[in-house]
Amino acid sequence: MTLKPYIITLCLVMIMPFVLNAQQLQKPEDLFLSKTHIVNTDTLQYRMLFPKGFSEDKSYPVVLVLHGAGERGNDNKKQLVNGSDLFLKESTRNTFPAIVIFPQCPENDYWAKLEADRSTQPITFNYKYKETPTKAMALVMDLMDNIVEKPHVKVNQVYVMGLSMGGMGTFEILYRKPDLFTAAIPICGGGHPESVMAYAKSIPLWVFHGAKDDVVDPNLSINMVSAILNNGGSPRFTLYDFANHNSWDAAFAEPELLTWLFSKSNKI
Repeated sequence: MTLKPYIITLCLVMIMPFVLNAQQLQKPEDLFLSKTHIVNTDTLQYRMLFPKGFSEDKSYPVVLVLHGAGERGNDNKKQLVNGSDLFLKESTRNTFPAIVIFPQCPENDYWAKLEADRSTQPITFNYKYKETPTKAMALVMDLMDNIVEKPHVKVNQVYVMGLSMGGMGTFEILYRKPDLFTAAIPICGGGHPESVMAYAKSIPLWVFHGAKDDVVDPNLSINMVSAILNNGGSPRFTLYDFANHNSWDAAFAEPELLTWLFSKSNKI
C-alpha cells in the first residue's frame, strides 16, 4: 500500500520528458492552418496562424510574411521554414496576438515583377513595376483585400515583411497597395527606388541587409533607404557587417523587431 504513491510519482517522472519532447517537436504546420485562395482558375496556397483564444468578436492585427525563392513550391509547407518560429513563441503569442499569413509562391513564379540576370554575382535585377504584377503577387493582393474586409481585422494594423525574394515583394506590394499597410520590414531585398514616392512619408519601414551579401547586393537596400529619405520618409535601417545573404536570421532575432512593428498604427 505504501508503495503506490512512490510508483505513481516514478511513472510521472518517466513520462514527463516524453510529454515535453512532444510539445517541443510540434511542427509549425500544426498551428498554421492550411488554406487556399482561389481567383477564377488560379490558386494561392497559404498558411494562417490565429491568435490564442481567437474570437470573431474581437479584432486583431494582421502580418503578411513573404518567403524567399528557395521556399517556392506547392507543398504549402516550405514557406514556414524561415520566420514562423518567431510567431509561434509563447512570448510572441501572449504579447502580440495577431493573425499571421504565410502565402507560398509557386515554383515557376516570383513575388516581384522583375528580370534577374543570374550570371552575375550578386544577381542583377531589373524591376518592372509599371507592368502588371506577377500572378503570385496579384493573388496575394486579392487575398489581403479579402482579409481586411473581415470584422475581426484591425485595418489600422496591417503589416508586411519578407526576406530575399520576399523582401523584394515587400517593397513592391507597398508600391501597389500603399493604403493597405501600416508598416513593413523588407529583409535582404531591393526594389525600384522611384516607387517609394507612393509610400515614403506614410509607411514606416525597418530595412535589413547583410554587408557581405553575395546574392542580393546590399546596395539595393541602401538605394531604397536613400530614396525613402529623399522623398521625406524616416526609415530605420540595419546593415549587419557580419552577415551574408541569410541576414534574416539576425533580423528575426532582433529583440525589438516585433515591438517596433506592432507599435505602428494608423489613425482611424
